[in-house]
Amino acid sequence: MIDSVFRQRDFSLEAADALSRGGLHPLLARLYAARGVSTADELALELKHLISPTQLSQCLSTAAILADALAAKKPMLVVADYDCDGATACAVAVRGLRLLGGPNTNIHFLVPNRFTMGYGLTPEVVDLAATQTPKPAILITVDNGIASDAGVERARELGMDVIITDHHLPGDRIPNALAIVNPNQTGCGFPSKALAGVGVVFYLLIALRAELRQRGMFTTDTQPKIENLLDLVALGTVADVAQLDYNNRILVANGLRRMRQGIGQQGIAALFNVAGRDIRKATAGDLGFAIGPRLNAAGRLADMTLGIQLLLADDADVALRIAQELDRINRERRVIEGGMQEAALGHLAQEQLDGLAAARSALCLWNANWHQGVVGIVASRLKERFNRPAIVFAPADTEDAQSQLRGSGRSISGFHLRDALDLVSKREPGLILKFGGHAMAAGLTIDQASFARFDACFQAVADELLDDALLARQYIHDGSLRPDELTAEIGDLLAEELWGQGFPQPVFYGEFEVVSQALMKEKHLRLQLKPLSSAPGDKPVSGVWFNHTQTLPARVHLAYRLVADRFGGQTRVQLMIEALDEPSKADA
Repeated sequence: MIDSVFRQRDFSLEAADALSRGGLHPLLARLYAARGVSTADELALELKHLISPTQLSQCLSTAAILADALAAKKPMLVVADYDCDGATACAVAVRGLRLLGGPNTNIHFLVPNRFTMGYGLTPEVVDLAATQTPKPAILITVDNGIASDAGVERARELGMDVIITDHHLPGDRIPNALAIVNPNQTGCGFPSKALAGVGVVFYLLIALRAELRQRGMFTTDTQPKIENLLDLVALGTVADVAQLDYNNRILVANGLRRMRQGIGQQGIAALFNVAGRDIRKATAGDLGFAIGPRLNAAGRLADMTLGIQLLLADDADVALRIAQELDRINRERRVIEGGMQEAALGHLAQEQLDGLAAARSALCLWNANWHQGVVGIVASRLKERFNRPAIVFAPADTEDAQSQLRGSGRSISGFHLRDALDLVSKREPGLILKFGGHAMAAGLTIDQASFARFDACFQAVADELLDDALLARQYIHDGSLRPDELTAEIGDLLAEELWGQGFPQPVFYGEFEVVSQALMKEKHLRLQLKPLSSAPGDKPVSGVWFNHTQTLPARVHLAYRLVADRFGGQTRVQLMIEALDEPSKADA
């Protein structure tokens, strides 16, 4: 059994008091202070507080290049990535350039086939781009390109310039592109290194609009409203699990505001429709858990061209038809993922019976029948369940489908996955054919015959870099709530705030009497709970623990989220159970 550690998130009492004196609800003041907010100024999320594009390296000079290209009516082609960040970045680029350049702007897009052409601006993608009509003069990468040295060289051979917009970490060689806009490139002093690919593109559009305004194309009063693309920026930022630092919170908050006001893209509204979510109450949680997965499904199982077409659709009926197709693909993705996850867990269960899984610091699995489009999701599920770095492989879609494996990995805090793969590649040259990624997620390709050797080497690296403290499951909570705070009003108060990666949704901790418990649909535990600190006449509150079937003891220490549940015209508070603290550890 994996050890678990429950710990309250630290916060500054002085900061909490200052925020409360500034008019913030005392509970929110404590929660914000625990997330590093110390002054009321950090709660101002107006666009005027965005970091200036002048601080983003090459952003202004690249904007000038694009302004010249628009004036010369040069054909340009956006080369997109096949995830939600890449799709939204592509839509922002295409919509933004058409807005700023006018209706005759010659801008199109291309999405590589992830299974046959690989990731990024590969030479194969460039060759395909060169066949487009008209042939593009400029290729603009979005959410990719910083590692595409060979692709850029191929573009130069074919007479095409390349502008790279990306946010991933650069490799040892920097592509010889016409321009590179990337907050994480060497020498860029942009303070927000967490900017997603779609955020980079939006910044470039801000600079381009300023450049065109300076050239007299329009005035401040008549300039195109590229701010109305912020719903796309919000979706891509949240779906890519970008850290919600202050700058990203501004972008996401303004994107959500436009969704709620009904002035966003028809495609996003259609996705809310098919997901059964109310866009008038859109939250970051909706984007991360309902809207993003449906858009991502196109890139995982089919072609992200469909997703980008949705984001570019201006007709509500067309958008709804595409969204319904994406919803169908997403259901298919869940079936495939469920089968792969069941097979993977079955494999691990057998290992556990043999006493092996408990001794492993990392998990590596592959199966000849698995689909490479969903290996990342399954790796994420395994990482969450076992609290171990996990890499899941599937056969690569090559001429010899049995010769190579493509894998996707997910990591835990304290274990930099890309650095670990780099260490494997240095110890065993040629073992990894190619790899890339960052601390928490990475992708790689190996020969199928090398799987056992890779597994052993990766396991050895994990054993060296991970210890018992890192492998223990960490539950960081925000302390207790008083019984009088367990209300739907507090649930609504929390729901209205912006939570996400690096600015986590509040999780509370408390001791409860279990008044009643029963299984719901044979897979979820429905509870009636009474805080031990409540008065004798207080009513219990409802709770639900999804995908948990084991009954609880009479008294429990629980980590939970507080939400306002609305059903049948009634509103009530509900505790969404996250974890059970073992009785033996509860007082530790």
